[in-house]
Amino acid sequence: MDTKKISVVIPCYNEEENVEAIYKAVKKELVNKCAVYDYEILFIDNKSKDRTRVLIERICESDKHVKAIFNAKNFGQFNSPYYGMLQATGDCVILLAADFQDPVEMIPQFIAEWEKGYKIVCGIKTSSKENGVVYLLRSLYYKAIKKMSSVEQIEHFTGFGLYDSEFIQVLRELKDPTPFLRGIVAELGFERKEIPYSQPRRRAGKTHNNWYSLYDAAMLSFTSYTKVGLRIATFFGFLASGISFIIALVYLIMKLVFWERFIAGAAPMVILTCFLGGIQLFFIGLVGEYIMNMNARIMNRPLVIEEKRLNFENDR
Repeated sequence: MDTKKISVVIPCYNEEENVEAIYKAVKKELVNKCAVYDYEILFIDNKSKDRTRVLIERICESDKHVKAIFNAKNFGQFNSPYYGMLQATGDCVILLAADFQDPVEMIPQFIAEWEKGYKIVCGIKTSSKENGVVYLLRSLYYKAIKKMSSVEQIEHFTGFGLYDSEFIQVLRELKDPTPFLRGIVAELGFERKEIPYSQPRRRAGKTHNNWYSLYDAAMLSFTSYTKVGLRIATFFGFLASGISFIIALVYLIMKLVFWERFIAGAAPMVILTCFLGGIQLFFIGLVGEYIMNMNARIMNRPLVIEEKRLNFENDR
């Protein structure tokens, strides 16, 4: 019987302060607590501007269990990790962040649940030492998207988890150019096991998430898994049109009945025009988000373009 192989995929972007430490920590868990398995550690670098690539090359030279893919440019926070998972060759794939916010000590626990038959094992944040406001906003977002979506959504799931090779093959066949792994797992995933954990702070360096990247993630999820945005626009447009018609009718009647005494003035028209103009701009922007999502899928561009890969010569 062949030895099962564990693949650990670690996406990187400017992680020179963490990359060697995460390699040592992951290897320690695999060698000491998962010794019955073969393994590979795959770094996928999203065009780092610091010494991350130099350090990864050094690791690959000293350890043939370590592989690396260097992207030709930064392809975003979703495409790069997803692509790395598709390149893994293990019987299961574990995805975790390089900054230690995904606890490496959970790897044996993930594998144990996988051996029980679960095809997907998800790490679910129950608390976090990140910025309290950010965590609160995330919680509100998850609850909102869960209520609005027709597809099941997993609260406080970042993608940290284990995925069986059967599910990885499903991802390969999807050929999704704008993948949102968290939504795909909820929508298409096999039976899964959810394991709670408390998210620690970054070990070192600065987070690469900002308000724009959080907004990008929220809108990708919103436009991929909900119809409510467009339907709100339709209902609100109908409601605003109805109210506007009633106001116009009332003003017409008032003017006809009290022709000399009723002076409407320009104020109602200005207020109504500004109100409707603001509503229109908001929903034009919302429709634009849906169109951008559709456009990315229609163009069907590759997830990433590779610049270089290391230690892939001996793949089975």
